[in-house]
Order: sequence, then C-alpha cells, then structure tokens
Amino acid sequence: MKKLFSLLILFSIFVFQGSFAAEIDSVTPRNIDLDNSLESINTIFEQRMQEGIEKANAKQGDIADIGKTEFCDEEILYTEMRKAIFQSFTASWGLKGYDLDKQLRILLAKQSFSLPLNGSIYRDINYLEGFSLKMKGLSDVVNIDDHLIGLDKMGHFFSEGWQYFELTQYKEQNIDQALKWGEEQETGKFGYTTTGIYSFADLVANFNGWRFWNKLLLKEHDPLKGTISSFFNKPYVTCETQIIASIKNKRIVKAWEENTQFDLLEYVDGAWDEGNNRNNYEDPIIEEKVSSRINNVDSHFTFPVLAEDCLTAQEKYGYYAKHVLHPSCLTATKG
Repeated sequence: MKKLFSLLILFSIFVFQGSFAAEIDSVTPRNIDLDNSLESINTIFEQRMQEGIEKANAKQGDIADIGKTEFCDEEILYTEMRKAIFQSFTASWGLKGYDLDKQLRILLAKQSFSLPLNGSIYRDINYLEGFSLKMKGLSDVVNIDDHLIGLDKMGHFFSEGWQYFELTQYKEQNIDQALKWGEEQETGKFGYTTTGIYSFADLVANFNGWRFWNKLLLKEHDPLKGTISSFFNKPYVTCETQIIASIKNKRIVKAWEENTQFDLLEYVDGAWDEGNNRNNYEDPIIEEKVSSRINNVDSHFTFPVLAEDCLTAQEKYGYYAKHVLHPSCLTATKG
C-alpha cells in the first residue's frame, strides 16, 4: 500500500512534469547493423551550441549602455546554451532529457533502431513494478563509434549533467557529492521508483555531462584528465575582443566566441552501453523476468559483452569508477 501511494504521487509529478527518463533494450538489437551516428550527433549539437553563443551575445543589448565589466555575462551564456541545446523557450523548461531524447529519435530515425516495449526484454514488467517504463516505452538505440547506446543517454548527458554542474558551480558541492546525488536519483524517480531499473550507464552519461558543462568555460580542472592532457584542454567558449566593434564604438567591446568544436567522442565510451555496463533491478522478481527474456533472445548472452570496454572504462574513470560502473564491469578482467 505504501508503495502504491508513493507511485500515485510520482504519477502525478510524471503527468505534469514529464521529466523521467526512458529505458532501452541493449540486448535484442545487439547484432543489428547500424550506421555510425557520431557525426550526425556532433553536427546537431555543434549547431545548437553556436545558436546558444549567438543568442547570448544578442542579449548584451545596446553596447553604448553596457559598462566595461558587463560583457560576456556567464549566466546569460549558460541560460541561452541550455535553451539552444534543448530547443526550449526557457532554460528551466529546457531541462528535460526525455524531450531531447524524443527530438533525437526524429532527427536520427534513419540511423537508429526502435523497439516496442512488448517486443523487448522488459515486456513482463508490470505497472506497479515500473509505471514510467510502461507509459513511455523504450528509447531508440544508435551506433556511436561502434558502441550500442540509447538516445536516452544524450538526455542524461545534457540534462542531469547540468544538474551535476549546478551542484558544483552554485551550491558549493564537490563532484563526489554530485555523483552521490545522481545515485540517489537512480534509486528514486529516475530509476527504481518509476521503472524498477537502476542504470549505471545513465550515471556514466551524467558524469560526462558534468564534464561537458564544465568545459563550456572550463571553470574547473577535468578530473579525468592528467596534467599533460589538461594543458591542451580548451574551453568551448571564450570571451574575446571584437576588433571592428571596438573601433566603431571607440572602446573595448567583447563577446562570446566559439573556441573548440563539440565532439561527443571526447565523452562517450563502452560504459554508456548497457550491454557492458549492465543495470540493477529493484527486486529479484524483476531481474528474473528480464533475465528470462534475455535468455530467450540469446541463451549465450553474458555481461559485459565486451570486457575490454569495461577495462578501458576502469582506467578512464579511475577513482570514480566505483560510482558509475556496475560491479560486473568494475571487476571485469582480460580473457
């Protein structure tokens, strides 16, 4: 009864906010040949980031009325960048990973694979066990640099990634605390409570999303980069003097300019693939249902699909690996 009551409350939030993430089946489409979507995704978000920069600069208003310290307002940049990335009229309403997921399903329809819930490994999960899953169905999967990844991960990357960044940038929390917050969400409204599924791959996407938002202006050192790679790490956007505008206005005029192009390859890896970085389930009943369906699809299927991807992730995430990798991926070995 207690769980039913909690679900009713969450259902109300779900209806009005529509903020919960979708899930994906990374087993059934395992052997389907998909074109690499990396270039298409990079193009989409490179264009949206340029739009965010242009709109942030446009918000500066009349140059004659701006004091010399008011160029390149960081808050405006973050706001306009979120609006552009999520294609939203407001920054807050734009923080919907699920909405971005749906946009990408349309934009990448020719390169993705769509699977109905009733044909997936999750078909036996009932409404009480995962009402969000039953209502929203599954997201599509795409090939990103030979990794089978759900488009829902892009929503996590930008949306929950921003929330991680917001915690560290504005609420005086460190990255460990942000990662802990993400884990709590997976045991709550983004996972166990709404879908019955805890996704480690979502947590990987979230963490890399923090890295993206941090790199926008490179406010902090990237914890996954060493001394040498940090030296060559450049922010996406910088505040630069506008020569022509400065001459015309007889004063120094500055504006945001793109400094480095977006490349998802800097963030994506095999741990975004739920076939490697597998899920946990709220209770053994759900896990048994899913395991049975996986066995029906492929009786020889084992996690991780590619142990070498987990080994690479172990090295990449280092200290943070315990927060974002499923135990089977965290302990994977050669052989």
